[in-house]
Amino acid sequence: MKKPAIILLSACVVGLSVAIPLLAQRGTDKVDWAKLNPAFKGATFVKDKEACLTCHEESGKKYLTTTHGRLFGKSMAGADCETCHGPRSKHVEEPDSSLALSVEQYSEVCMQCHQDGNRMYWQTSLHKTTGVGCVSCHTVMENRSHTALLAKANQFAVCSSCHEDVKAMLSRTSHHPIQEGKVDCSSCHNMHGAPGRAMLAKGEVNETCFGCHQEKRGPFLWEHPPALEDCLTCHQPHGSNNRSLLVTQNASLCVTCHQYGGHVNQFRYNRVSTPYGNGCVNCHMMVHGSNHPSGARFTR
Repeated sequence: MKKPAIILLSACVVGLSVAIPLLAQRGTDKVDWAKLNPAFKGATFVKDKEACLTCHEESGKKYLTTTHGRLFGKSMAGADCETCHGPRSKHVEEPDSSLALSVEQYSEVCMQCHQDGNRMYWQTSLHKTTGVGCVSCHTVMENRSHTALLAKANQFAVCSSCHEDVKAMLSRTSHHPIQEGKVDCSSCHNMHGAPGRAMLAKGEVNETCFGCHQEKRGPFLWEHPPALEDCLTCHQPHGSNNRSLLVTQNASLCVTCHQYGGHVNQFRYNRVSTPYGNGCVNCHMMVHGSNHPSGARFTR
């Protein structure tokens, strides 16, 4: 009865043993090193890890503890230093800084293996076109994080090193719990690129928000157009000093569209807006949309 399971396991082991060396060879087979960096012209592959470790012994030890190091085996038998660093015959003869790869060049090397669906938009991404590369966020040669070989302890630490304005927003009284570790930057963004604005993982703002806030999706019998069109009309997703991540205080927010006049003007300065601060939503609670017979008033 256990034979099918044994056969399947054996097939997986054999498949993995074949796949890892092939994966390791992608860099040497696919990269045109001389085109990537003219300094490599005429260089050949040494194919001797021990020669590298003669000088880079400490780096080699750290590498063995990384995801790549563990994947390719404790002996480094599955991969060669030159898989990622290029042909090093010239480097062995005489170290030359011209053989060092730039941030952009290293990204081209990484993409020979890491080009799955999450990275399909990398070539036109905002990060790539502004000079950010794989080694800007990831450290391959040593463990600094338990996740994705990040250069710092976690996603927030990496992202906030550049996006300081967002880091400041996340310190406001109302914010998404990123620093608390409940969500990550990648919960909303694909930092390797996306077709929509702000590298949103789902392309559109509302689709991104509805991934968690499904009760706001609808469809409703009575739709509130601003909520239907763009959540950012009313909300600041990274952080706000107003409740519920609102871009401004509740009553002030509503009157940006619903101009003063009629009962809006009557309630402007009395207890409906202050001191309780809820303003319009004291009565019009279902601002995202309603299925109640009260209809477009959104009172229930």
